This record gives sequence, C-alpha cells and structure tokens, in this order.
Amino acid sequence: MERVSDHLCRISWRCPPRSFVSLMTLYESNYIRLGWLIPALHAAEGRCVSQVPGDPALYLEVIERTPYTSLLNLSYRLDGAHVPDMQVRVYHDARVAEAHSCAGAPTGGGELQRRWARNMMLNKWLEYCAERGHRFTPGP
Repeated sequence: MERVSDHLCRISWRCPPRSFVSLMTLYESNYIRLGWLIPALHAAEGRCVSQVPGDPALYLEVIERTPYTSLLNLSYRLDGAHVPDMQVRVYHDARVAEAHSCAGAPTGGGELQRRWARNMMLNKWLEYCAERGHRFTPGP
C-alpha cells in the first residue's frame, strides 16, 4: 500500500518554529499520518483494535462524529491503563487533526506551547504506530 507523504506540507520561510502557522502545518501532518493508520478516516466509527506482533494492541474509539469533524480516542492498554489516552479532533473538511487532549501531557507554559507538545507527541506516535504495522480497516 502506498502512503501519502507529509514531506510536502509547506511551512513559510517567514514562519518561526513553534508559531501558530507552523502548528497548523503540524496539524496537517497529523491528518496525513492518521490516514496511514485509518485509511477510511472519514468513515471510521465505533471501536477497533489493531494488533501487530511485538507491539501492544492499539485501540481506536470514535467518540463523536459530526458532518465535518470526528473526535477519536487512541491508546495502548498497558497493565490495564490506557496510555497515552489521547483524544484527537479531526477536521475532515480542512484535512487537519489536532491532539485535543492527552493524559500526562505537559501543563506548563502557554496554550501554544501545550498544543505544540501534544501535537508533536501525536505526530511522532502516529509515525511509530504506522512503522510497526498498525492499521484500522473497515469491518466486513
């Protein structure tokens, strides 16, 4: 399966790192990487589990869906606990995904810094999960 790459997400040369504009580019990358795990992202519903050898089971739950957005929960279940227990808001029409909340995420700094921390974690975790072979495919 050929994956859509996020290397073409453009950040203006005038845009400083960790700025609002570059955060929006990170959201775009999150959407693309989420699509690696959930090819039918716009149609995802209910609860699903992805299991690959040598990696904990990855759980997906669609918490809320509207015509233009979805709220997802992604987590591993380790020793009975959901880790990292991340909620992701997907904006289908804009093709962006934001780490809405994450248990254990940093709480210090300003709102922009907290959003950066959550979304960088999501971005790297999505890449890791895809490299491990996790996928959520529609049922029969």
